[in-house]
Amino acid sequence: MINKIKIERAVNNLTQEQLAQLVSVTRQTINAIELKKFVPSTVLALKICKVFNKSVDDVFILEENDYSI
Repeated sequence: MINKIKIERAVNNLTQEQLAQLVSVTRQTINAIELKKFVPSTVLALKICKVFNKSVDDVFILEENDYSI
């Protein structure tokens, strides 16, 4: 899964630490999501999108290999 969290953080002038505090996780969690090492829960993804005032589809994009079952 691709995500645009780093881009959205830049647009909104937020550090990883600030975003982490807003969604009640650690900075390391935000870093891991940005680096595609961790896929957030639905609730966390929704919280992140709410901070940016974006839809889930605007921030998280499934890659072709994510569609295989």
